[in-house]
Amino acid sequence: MKQIFINILVCLVIVEGVQGQILPNLGGQRAGISSLQFLKIGVGGRGSGMAESMAAVANDVSALYWNPASVVLDSTDNVFLAHGEWLIDLKHDFLGMTYHISTADVVGISCISLRTDDMPVTTVTQPFGTGTYFRYSDLALGITYSRKMTSQFSFGTTIRYVEENLDIVKIQAVLFDLGTYYETGLGSARIGVVVSNFGADVAPKGKIKYEDGASLSTFQSFSPPTVFKVGFAFEPYQAEQQRITTSIQLNHPNDNAEDVRIGIEYRFEQWLMVRTGIKRTIGDSWFIASQKSADDYSFGIGVLIPLSFTNIAFDYGYTNFNDLGAVHRISCSMSYR
Repeated sequence: MKQIFINILVCLVIVEGVQGQILPNLGGQRAGISSLQFLKIGVGGRGSGMAESMAAVANDVSALYWNPASVVLDSTDNVFLAHGEWLIDLKHDFLGMTYHISTADVVGISCISLRTDDMPVTTVTQPFGTGTYFRYSDLALGITYSRKMTSQFSFGTTIRYVEENLDIVKIQAVLFDLGTYYETGLGSARIGVVVSNFGADVAPKGKIKYEDGASLSTFQSFSPPTVFKVGFAFEPYQAEQQRITTSIQLNHPNDNAEDVRIGIEYRFEQWLMVRTGIKRTIGDSWFIASQKSADDYSFGIGVLIPLSFTNIAFDYGYTNFNDLGAVHRISCSMSYR
């Protein structure tokens, strides 16, 4: 009863704290009302291969992004590197590291980067360039703490400093991720609940000068891209050499309609993983091409290479975007204890 009470209390605190920001207008299309969109880009080959249905699945260092409560599930310390060739030639990178303070307490650090190449500055009178350059860049630095509260329940939080730059205009913010992870005790079934990117509204800072000499230094504020996620996962088949993991997740973003993600992972002899997943916006058909989601299906593959001093995992994920092409993501993790 004590464990159940703790679990319910933590979930109620999370939901109550974010109710005003993410729960109204269920099902409505609300695109364009939040900033810092790069924080919603998933990381790693495993997560992208399973349609980012990871709230109840992530059990390694990549949980620094997916669910901070799950970071403590990995008994080793790890380094994680991920790179993604994002849309319109953007480069997306993630670096994460974890360290065990004790068997029940883990701390981690993470860094997210999204950037373009240098672009020439042009004006009305100099349409071919002024000789100077600018770039768009995003940066997020996070510190994570994850604790195993009981044998079945864990809790985690991430504090993240976020910065977005577009030449002389900049956005700065401090945001939070809150996550819980619960093993139900019914077979391998588990539940993950996450609130990502929760914080106060933000507005750009800087001064824009126009050709006529006028300037603009006051900008409208927008909310961060808060997302409430509930995931459920279990293994419908497990054997000594093979395992199938399935996951279903409901995402409720504050700036768009809800979507459902389903992911499947097949593991063979602990070294080969094959994955696939599908995403559908609520109300969209499951049996034809998605009409409401920018991205719909994904697949991926991973290999685990055990060495005498470490285990190295390589993962690749492919995500199809209906109108914009495909996104390829790769990642590598290495344990160091």
